[in-house]
Amino acid sequence: MRWDVWGDGPPVVFCHGTPWSSALWHPFADALSPWFRVHLWDMPGYGQSSMEAEHRVSLDVQGDLLADLMSHWGLDRPHLIAHDYGGAVALRAHLLHGALYSSLALVDVVALAPWGSEFFRLVRDNAEVFAALPAAVHEGAVRGYIEGASHRGLDERQMCTLVEPWLGSLGQAAFYRQIAQADQAYTDEVEPLYGSLALPVLIVWGAEDTWLPVDRAHALAEAIPGARLQLVRDAGHLIQVDAPERLATVLHGWLAEQRQRPA
Repeated sequence: MRWDVWGDGPPVVFCHGTPWSSALWHPFADALSPWFRVHLWDMPGYGQSSMEAEHRVSLDVQGDLLADLMSHWGLDRPHLIAHDYGGAVALRAHLLHGALYSSLALVDVVALAPWGSEFFRLVRDNAEVFAALPAAVHEGAVRGYIEGASHRGLDERQMCTLVEPWLGSLGQAAFYRQIAQADQAYTDEVEPLYGSLALPVLIVWGAEDTWLPVDRAHALAEAIPGARLQLVRDAGHLIQVDAPERLATVLHGWLAEQRQRPA
């Protein structure tokens, strides 16, 4: 598993989602590093971490691993920032595995049922067939899938950064494996516990998110006591790309506020 730590100050841990990697969070972490010690990691099956078939990549494994990784880093109540699947991973780590946070920022997260597109269901039922697609066809499918996550559209550099980990025989198999192992049961398990969350929670959502529509943001804010909701206009699910300056401003303001709170 690949991870990186740098900067000075209170610890902040970033969790990415699918089909992304920590590269999506890297510019935000770097911008915060003069004031915070930032921690990035690629979940197994993603980015530069292992994509070997014997390593399970389902949400139950990732949540348990996040709790262990925080212990390995020696962290005591870091601030946690999570996107997409990373939200489910962070919530499971806290609610089921005892990981403690000073605050939790949930950015367009997988947290409430139902989730999983028709494409997810098709892959789950035919994962081996998709893994055997010709490389060019596979790359086109991944590009089309990722393109739909952005409201404003991606330039070629951005697209290549997001697509590259999923190319080649290892990446292609890993791309469909992580979808095949996606299971709503892992969020169903923790969803009834959201009312017990007793820490500062910020929910940030792209108002034009078509993968996880904005009604999920409102429902999640209602489910978590005291949660604050911040919608970002003209941004889709890939809010880090669609509205990077606004997202950075929101997250920096949130963390600065948390630093002022009594311990």
